[in-house]
Amino acid sequence: VQLQASGGGLVQPGDSLRVSCAASGRTGSVYFMGWFRQAPGKEREFVARIHWKASSTYYADSVKGRFTISRDRAKSTVYLQMSSLKPEDAAVYYCAADTDSIPTIWPRDYNYWGQGTLVTVSS
Repeated sequence: VQLQASGGGLVQPGDSLRVSCAASGRTGSVYFMGWFRQAPGKEREFVARIHWKASSTYYADSVKGRFTISRDRAKSTVYLQMSSLKPEDAAVYYCAADTDSIPTIWPRDYNYWGQGTLVTVSS
């Protein structure tokens, strides 16, 4: 499975931004798609995940109510719509694919990773 993230950029606090992740290859083997982020000097952290077929979602408490993960299976693309962005949301955002049926929030459990897209939140 190959993943290509895009859509990052510079926004102001309170703005919205959508990042995308296009998947290719053996997407039929994917159970979950996840978004993670990593700020400078910090560990990579879970943001949200979506079941590839059932579309059920799960969010980190820090983004619940502000971020929405969705997917378009026809386009093999996962989206992360981010609203009410805060400076602490600034990070490199990574999409990842998990081919295991047990849901997880740990980066080590995800098999495939995109290259990351930078989101900067600053006034």
